[in-house]
Formats: sequence, structure tokens, C-alpha cells
Amino acid sequence: MFMRRILYIMVGVMLASVALSLTSCKGPKLKDADEAYDRGEYYDAATIYRKLYNRYNRKQDAWLRGELAFQLGMCHLKLNQGNRATAAFQNAIRYNYEDSTTLLRLAQSQQREGQYAAAIKSYNEYLDMFPDDWEALAGIRGCELAPQWKEEGSRYIVKSFYSSRRADYCPMYLDKNMEYLYFTSTNEKSTGELRSEITGTKKGDIYFFKKDEKGVWSRPEVVDGGLNTEHDEGAAAFSPDGMTMYLARAVRQDWPTTVEIYTSSRSEAKWGAPQKFEITADTLSNYSDPAVSPDGKWLYFASDIPGGQGGTDIWRINIKDKHGTLENLGPQINTKGNERFPNVRTDSLLYFASDGHPGMGGLDLFVAKLQPRDENDKMSLDRYVVENMGVPMNSSADDFGITFGQGESGLFSSNRGDARGYDHIFSFIKPDLQIWISGYVVDKDDEPVPNAVIRIVGDDGSNQKTAAKPDGSFRFDLQRGVKYAMLASADGYLNARQEFVSDSVEEDAEYNVDFILAAMFKAQIIENIFYDFDKAVLRDESKLALDSMVMLLKDHPNIVIEMASHTDRIGSQKYNQGLSQRRAQSVVDYLVENGIPRERLKPAGYGKSRPKTVTKRIHSQYPQFEEGVTLTEEFIKGLSKEDKEAADQINRRTEFTVLDTDFQY
Repeated sequence: MFMRRILYIMVGVMLASVALSLTSCKGPKLKDADEAYDRGEYYDAATIYRKLYNRYNRKQDAWLRGELAFQLGMCHLKLNQGNRATAAFQNAIRYNYEDSTTLLRLAQSQQREGQYAAAIKSYNEYLDMFPDDWEALAGIRGCELAPQWKEEGSRYIVKSFYSSRRADYCPMYLDKNMEYLYFTSTNEKSTGELRSEITGTKKGDIYFFKKDEKGVWSRPEVVDGGLNTEHDEGAAAFSPDGMTMYLARAVRQDWPTTVEIYTSSRSEAKWGAPQKFEITADTLSNYSDPAVSPDGKWLYFASDIPGGQGGTDIWRINIKDKHGTLENLGPQINTKGNERFPNVRTDSLLYFASDGHPGMGGLDLFVAKLQPRDENDKMSLDRYVVENMGVPMNSSADDFGITFGQGESGLFSSNRGDARGYDHIFSFIKPDLQIWISGYVVDKDDEPVPNAVIRIVGDDGSNQKTAAKPDGSFRFDLQRGVKYAMLASADGYLNARQEFVSDSVEEDAEYNVDFILAAMFKAQIIENIFYDFDKAVLRDESKLALDSMVMLLKDHPNIVIEMASHTDRIGSQKYNQGLSQRRAQSVVDYLVENGIPRERLKPAGYGKSRPKTVTKRIHSQYPQFEEGVTLTEEFIKGLSKEDKEAADQINRRTEFTVLDTDFQY
């Protein structure tokens, strides 16, 4: 965690002091450095450690240089200067520094630099000594996942939004109008006179941008009045009406510095002097990173209050009725590491930053999705599924402090790409998925169906309707991961329906579904009906097509059909008529066995008396036959052997024709 952000890092008592094992050689300067480090004043401590490191002889004082290098590495790690930290820890190892955590800290600094293979090697060397260390195990998991997250990427688009010459972080909109954007900065225009011992920059003040009528943001202005002081002001949040600000402030009367949450009320355009927001009577713990729930009822914050999971946890408390409402968000969200910067977007979506869940390095952004409770267990606890937001939202540096604007867009903080470790503000947007379903509504002869209407109903509650274009085409917008029922209809045609499930993969996609409508009172071929030679018994592969016929008849319970069978030219008319009648009866019997009343079915055998006329569809399958030609016995005689076989196959067919649309049971 980048400790220069004193307002939203738990300084002082939350920091474990890394004591040097120096004895008689520990002079006044070294003592000053140690005390500065213990107070969390990493910039000042690093300055002294560096001077001492350069003073001692490489050979005679190798052991001392090793310890100083380690302490210098810890300062750089806290300041999120990964490259400097890595070099310092490598120097500590080169001088045989004996602190067992050196490998762990080296691995963490390498991970912050995106050196994942090197970090895994260092983590594993450390695990050889401490095989159950949670930091190393989580670090390795993050290093293993990071290349995968990079390769997979995401639909987020991240751009630089604002950066001064110092640190700028924790953007937050004032209210739902999103005309004012507040943030914290340590730039040189900040009001405080004192330089921060932690960062070497000025202490943080709260600033704001204002959007003009054209949607352009103004240059940032420092909030005037009594809001900003000589202390560090940090992350701010607002009540839903934008009239109350909750802000973190680090106050150092003496050591240790403590971070607390204050409130300020807005009167017209000015903010009043902040008042401390009492959460508990515990004066040793730190309270930071305020966030207000959308209904204004709960204040979420980060704290090292005893009783958490470890490090800093995310807690919440009822703003109006604090007594007995303090609540830790539990082990699904909080870890042994540090969970920070909550943002409660909806009742079921919580965004936060963490270095305890496996991540790219430093703090990563995560989203916790609240799952429905078990209806059969009234005592069941809230259950969250926590997901890393992936690349490019996360990097090997610190990524934190997210806020949302319109839709899937907003802002967050990151120190990516800044060797000094300074944070800057980035914008992000996740473009809407472009998912469509398109197709054509045609008849059995591949001709567009005039005036066709398509309806589509999703299990997400969506209901759409459109008319096909003159060429039969249609198109709908879809949502991913939704099951749809689709129905196409037109006057003079039987309805057709289909079911479809859109893919849940987050990428643009277009799916194709065509509807083939059967015209009423016109013979319609049933494809894929097969019999053995000279037999009337249906072959098994015919039953799939007839099952579709069963569904069609059940969808249209008032129609009566003629089921007709036709043969080719081979054999006598009398014989073929009998064979075709038996075959038509076999189809009717199958439909009856599957629930269709026999009264709705009229079998008819026509033998070879009704040769087929070539349609557009038949021509596309058999281009050697011109559209409109009737495949009579005389016509077929003049064809080649191959074409004769094709023509005979076309004539051997099973068709149905609607006879009546007013059948009554």
C-alpha cells in the first residue's frame, strides 16, 4: 500500500515497526531514521537511510549496509516506488542480510513492477522457509493470474483524466447530476504550509472540477472556507442529496498520527468547518475511506478496528442510528491483507480495493456481487462473489478509489507509470455490448414472407416486436446470457417458433436465426422422410422431422391437414398409388401415437400422378433444373442418368396441405 496517502492509509499504530538489530553502532542519525520509519514518515526516513548507506564501506560494513538497504527498501515499498524497492532488497540480499522477510518484500516489489516470473521465484524461495505464509501464497496466485488477465483483457477502455505534478486521487461526484467532481491532491497550490514527512510533498487538500454547459470540465479549484486545514484532508464522499460531505482527515497532535472521519455541511456553495463523526470510542484505531450507500442510510469505511479479518477491513455503520449497527462485511470481502476504498453502487454491487485478494500487484480493484439468499434458510448470511476487475482497470501498481458516472463509465486512481509513486486520476468506460439476432422469414420455397411479424420474449422480462422488411429480413438487439422465445407469424401462414440462448461471453456478437413458414392451403414438403425400398415402414431417421410436425400441429390445434405421399415414375400407377397410400398412413399413425387426434389427419397417396414443379428452393439445391419446370415422366426420359436419379428423388416426397383452420374438439 502506498503510505504517502496518509489520509487513506492507516499510519501510526497500524504499521508494524521493522526494528533494526543494530547495537553499539546505532548512532543518533540512525535512531532518527528508525523513529521516523516507526511514525510512518517514510520520505524522511528514506532520506536518512540513504545517506547512511552511502557512508559505510562496502567490505568492512557489509552487514550494516545490508540492514540499511532493507530499511531503505521498506521505505520505497511503502512509497510505492517498486523499482527502487527492488534494487534495495536485492542489495540487502547481496550483503547477506539475515531478516527472513527480505525475500517476501523483494517478491512484492517485483510484483509491483510487473516482474511476475521473478516474483514467483522469490515467493517460492520464501515459501521454502515458511510454506503456509498467506502473503506469499496470495502473491504467487496473483502473479500466475496476471498474465492471463493481460491476455484476456476486458471491454474497459482506460484513459488519463487528470494529473498534476504531485498526487491526485479519490475522485467522487457530488451528486447524481455529476456537474461537480471532487478529489484530493498534494499539489503545490494546497493550502497547508507544512511538507508531509511521509511523502515529501505538501499535505493533501480537497479540490473540485465543475462541468460547464458544453460538458467541459473547468480547471481544478481548491475548496475554500474552513474545509482544508494544515492537516491532511483525504478521500471524500457525499450524501445522496450532495449536502453532506464525509471526509477523512489525518491529525497529528503528537505521535502517532490517527486518521478519522469528519462531516461537513454545505450551505449554498460553501462547505462548513468539519465536525468529527464518532464511530466508536476507540481512539487508537483509524477510520478512513468513507462511502455512503445510495439510500443514504449506511456509511461504509475502512478501519483497523480490532475484531476484523486482519490489516484494514471494510466496515459499515448506520448513519442515523449508530448504536449496535457497526458491522464488518465479513471474510468473503475482507482478508488478512488490506481492503480499502469501498464504493456502494447498488444494493448488490460493492466495489473496493484490496491487496489481500490475488491481484496484479499493490492494490487492485474488485467488485463484490451479492447473491440471492436461500429462500429456505431465513438465517442465511449475505453471500458475495468477489471478482478482480482485470486489465486495464488493474495494473501492477496501486489501483483504487473508483467512482461511477453514467452507465459503465467513471473514474479511479492509479500510480501506474509513475516512478515517483504519485497517483493520478484515470477515466474508464465499458462500451455497451453490441449483440444482435438477425435472420429472414421465408416460405418453404425460400421466398420472403410478406408482412411477417416477429416477436421475441426474454427470461429477463424483455418483450420486443418488429415487422420483417420486404426482403424478409429482421434484426433485434439482445442482452447477453438471456434465454429467448421467438415467434414468427404472417397472414396465410402457419406460425413458427424457436428458442435461443445468447452467449454470456463479453464480446460483440451477431447471431442468425431464420424462420421458414408453411403457407396454408398449399402443399408443403416435409424434409427428411425416409422409407426402405418398396416399403411403407418409417425409418428411424424420419422421426426427427415428424417430431417437428407434431410440434407444429400442437402449436396450431385448430387446423386439419392432408398428409400426402408421392412416388417417382418407376412402376405402375396402381402399384405406386397403393404404396404411397400406405406410406401416408404410416406418417399419420406416427402423429397419432404422439398425441395428434386422428380426426385432424387425412392420409392420401398420389403415386406418380403429381410430379413436382421446380421451386426456387429446389433450384438452389439442384441448379440443373430450371425454376418452373415440372418433372414429368416425359421430361425425365431426356435427362442423363445422374439427373434422372435426382429428378426421381425430388418426386419422391411427403407433403402436407392445410384443409381447414376451424377444427373443434
